[in-house]
Amino acid sequence: MQVSDAGDLPVLKAIALLGGCRGPVRVSTQSLGSTLGTSPQTISRRLKALESAGFISRTVDPSGQSVTVTKPGEEILRREHAEYCRIFTRVGGHFILQGTIISGLGEGRYYMSLPHYRDQFRMNCGFEPFPGTLNIRLNQQSIPIRKRLDSLEWITIPGFSDEHRTFGEARCLPCRIAGIPCALIVPGRTHYPEDIIELISGVPLRNEIGLDDNDTIDVEVGYDA
Repeated sequence: MQVSDAGDLPVLKAIALLGGCRGPVRVSTQSLGSTLGTSPQTISRRLKALESAGFISRTVDPSGQSVTVTKPGEEILRREHAEYCRIFTRVGGHFILQGTIISGLGEGRYYMSLPHYRDQFRMNCGFEPFPGTLNIRLNQQSIPIRKRLDSLEWITIPGFSDEHRTFGEARCLPCRIAGIPCALIVPGRTHYPEDIIELISGVPLRNEIGLDDNDTIDVEVGYDA
């Protein structure tokens, strides 16, 4: 069962927001029209359509009308809610980044050899990083996807100091390449532009998968149900 006109759904939602799923609420076509940015005449037509479909029940009197969302109407809203949850929840969703292998600056090998960072990645990512990083230049379609990843919950790797210098913190996000667990890493001080990403893993990815510069590779950032 579904609404026959997509324009009826916002009216049903507006009534529910007023408390219509819990019992009768007083509404007017003028107030609903003002809320939804449409005319009272359009609201009147949509209320009649929702009533005819069995999604609301109405009682009209000289002072106005009382409207209640029926069980079928509530089911429509629940279905709509479930679909939005599928769109926006991380559970069961995944992102794919695609790019080409490039040579890095060589700094990753040094930082991944430091005991503090190695211990932190082992505790937080589940693997001790191979001393080195895999660098990927994203294609144009993947750059906006990479930006969307910033809204996810990244793991913070704290910095530390020794007697010589201070090492900054980093952020990492679990991912996979060809089924191999990895982590997308962003150092606190990074020299890379937005189309470059850097990954770590517990194995030498170039050798494990057989990768060379300019090879195309997919990086999957996923959240399984």
